[in-house]
This record gives sequence, structure tokens and C-alpha cells, in this order.
Amino acid sequence: MGRLIEQVALSRGHVISAIIDSSSNVEVINKEHTDIAIEFTKPDCAVQNIRTCVEKGIPIVVGTTGWNDDLHQTVSFVHENQGSLLYASNFSIGVNVFFELNKLLAKLMNAHPEYHASVEEIHHVQKRDAPSGTAISIAEQMINAHEAYTNWQLAESELSENTLPIQAKRIPEVPGTHSVTYKSNIDSISLTHEAFNREGFANGAVIAAEWLNGKHGVFTMQDVLNITKI
Repeated sequence: MGRLIEQVALSRGHVISAIIDSSSNVEVINKEHTDIAIEFTKPDCAVQNIRTCVEKGIPIVVGTTGWNDDLHQTVSFVHENQGSLLYASNFSIGVNVFFELNKLLAKLMNAHPEYHASVEEIHHVQKRDAPSGTAISIAEQMINAHEAYTNWQLAESELSENTLPIQAKRIPEVPGTHSVTYKSNIDSISLTHEAFNREGFANGAVIAAEWLNGKHGVFTMQDVLNITKI
């Protein structure tokens, strides 16, 4: 993702002021030469990278997932320090449209308890968190809109009552597929987003960075795309 984001940023006329990898540290970023940072690393690095950038006065776009447990505290830190953070479980424009369709479908299906819902996500074998951050976002949207579900759980273990199952699959060279299915004894309804490559994620992240520049606060892709809340 880092290399792809670099390519997209350069193609859109931006200059790369620093590249942080396993051999360097985010502390090397210089505010004088950096308008914004884009963070796609690991869950155990993301929170500290956000705090460092906020302390340096550098707006940051975060695509790393798996740090939700620290979200509330991190958002508070950004506000307290008048920083700029834009985070998303997925920067694909198509996925964010999928999110809105998912919310609407969940509301509609709430009136039809004979249908049982499930979520499936498929990613490349290098993806470490399971389920994916996108799948968790999808599940939480469904839980908020559908009275039958109060929590989500990986389908690999026995499900408790009112639990929305998520099945996570890891297959080589797969950019990412997310599906929601409502199934009854007579038919099923499915909503699917399939990424053909990772370019959509990188393009969305750079667009988000362009949008965030000059703003203060905490934002998501819903703000970038000006999507009306369903």
C-alpha cells in the first residue's frame, strides 16, 4: 500500500517529503517540509504514529485497522491538542458507497426476522487482523440498524444468541471482497463489493489527504465524500 500511495500521490502532483519504514522512525518527519502524513502500518504502531504527528502539528490520514480499542482515547488526544486526524477502515470510494447501502438494507431487513444475516470477508494472506476493519465496520452498521443483532463474532466458534457471524478467509493475491447476506428458507439477498486491485484504496487515501489539508478535527471518509447519513 505504501508504494501504491506514493505512486498515486506523485501522479497527482504531490512531493514525497519522507518515507517511514521498518528501518526508520516517524520522528524524522519535519513539519517544515510536510503538509500531511498518510499512515498504513500495523495496529501496534498506528496510535503512537498518530500521537507523534499530532504533537508535531502534522495532519494525519490513517488507513491502518485493528486499533479500535484505542480509538476513543486517541480521538480525545487529537481534540485536546487541536490536531487533524482522518481515519477509515477502507478508503475505497466503492466501499464507502457499499457502507451506505448496507445501512439501508439492514433497516429494511429489520422488519423481516425470517431472514438471518451474515458477513463474509476475503483478503490476501498477509493481512494480519481478522476480521478486517472493513468487515467490523459493516457488522457494526448492521447491529446499529437491526434489532436482532447486538454483537458480532467470528463464525469459526459457536455463536451466542443475537450474534452476527463474520466469516474471514485468507487467500493468496486477493485484494479484498466483502459480502453481506440475508438468508431465509425460501431465498437470499446479497450485497457484495469486490476490489479488483488495491489502486482504489490508495487513490482514496490520497484524495482524503488532499481534503484534510488545512482542516482541524477528527474526520472519516463520510466527510470527504459528503455522504448524507442514512
